[in-house]
Amino acid sequence: MKLLCLSNGHGEDVIAVKIVEALRQQTSDLEIAAIPIVGDGTPYHQANVPVISPVKKMPSGGFIYMDSKQFWQDVRGGLISLTLAQIKAARRWAQQGGLILAVGDIVPLLFAWWSGTDYTFVGTAKSEYYLRDEGGWLPQTSFWERCSGSVYFPWERCLMKNPRCRAVFPRDTLTTQVLQQFQVPAYDCGNPMMDGLTPEVSIKEESETQRSLRVLLLPGSRSPEVERNWELILEAVEAIMMRETKRRLCFFGAIAANLSLDPFSEALSKKGWELNPTETPSTPVQDQQGIEFYQGTTQLLLTQTAYHSCLFAADIAIAMAGTATEQFVGLGKPVITFPGEGPQYNAAFAEAQTRLLGPSVKLVKKPSQVADVVSELFSDPDQLQFITDNGKRRMGKPGAASAIAKHILSIK
Repeated sequence: MKLLCLSNGHGEDVIAVKIVEALRQQTSDLEIAAIPIVGDGTPYHQANVPVISPVKKMPSGGFIYMDSKQFWQDVRGGLISLTLAQIKAARRWAQQGGLILAVGDIVPLLFAWWSGTDYTFVGTAKSEYYLRDEGGWLPQTSFWERCSGSVYFPWERCLMKNPRCRAVFPRDTLTTQVLQQFQVPAYDCGNPMMDGLTPEVSIKEESETQRSLRVLLLPGSRSPEVERNWELILEAVEAIMMRETKRRLCFFGAIAANLSLDPFSEALSKKGWELNPTETPSTPVQDQQGIEFYQGTTQLLLTQTAYHSCLFAADIAIAMAGTATEQFVGLGKPVITFPGEGPQYNAAFAEAQTRLLGPSVKLVKKPSQVADVVSELFSDPDQLQFITDNGKRRMGKPGAASAIAKHILSIK
């Protein structure tokens, strides 16, 4: 089988690679190539998938919530010439026959349609939960959105219903059911975002009486925005420490591997945090490569190698991130967030994320309000159980990449 992966973002690249790896496990008859429309395609390089088009990092990072200023910075940075070169590369590949796997939003879907060959689509950017839940339309859903009948616009559905579109894999059951009503060949295989989440390092068990409240800190992954987000998150950490005086606290700062830890460490030092003088890990996440800080009896771990372990160990997250937030919610856990300055995590992104993930994400206006929400959540077991059920329903179970790969191989 010949397969071309089209994706438009780091998270989308990762999902495409998960499906590629599942395909490789199911067949050896594969000839795979990729066009990462946004970014440098690092996940493809790491998975030994050849990139057959020019790539370039744009100033905006390709975020759909960027403002017009960010867009014009991309244009000046060569966006138009890059896009044309990538379209030509896709068409050249398609002339030799094969199937396209488009991952993301309408951009890779359009590329796939323009190519002239058969294609499949993994829709990661849109969900019916933006407009409705199992109980019906959300109050903020507009008249025109309701008239459209789906979060996917009619022209997007037209591309999905094209005879050359062999399969569509939405991110959740609700979206699949709605698209099927429009005769889109949609299949409910789950969300690959939840695949492959296994702890990298061990997690130390604590007795129920001595167990700390574990808080995951997710500032995002794009500099310099992430450093500004970290400053805001530390304000929320201070508020929690002032409020939760009778409870032991432990914080995990999960920092992207491509970033320097220096700005994060310096911000902690300015807030009065001190380095752990011993080399032996003392936090529940036993990361030998992490940097541990403490303030009184409160611990804080900065890690770039134990992200999954932190996801599993934490009870709650303070997040200003995209994919990481969704994965944490998918594990059935609550998230508290507040808007940043962007370009990725701004007020529009945060509001949309709360619609996507529903009651699992609590949006507050400013960091100082986080402590109140933490106190409220952990005094209401029924709400925590509701959040657990909601997160697993909206994000699905692991195994989606394997199911999608199996379906792709069945396409004749």
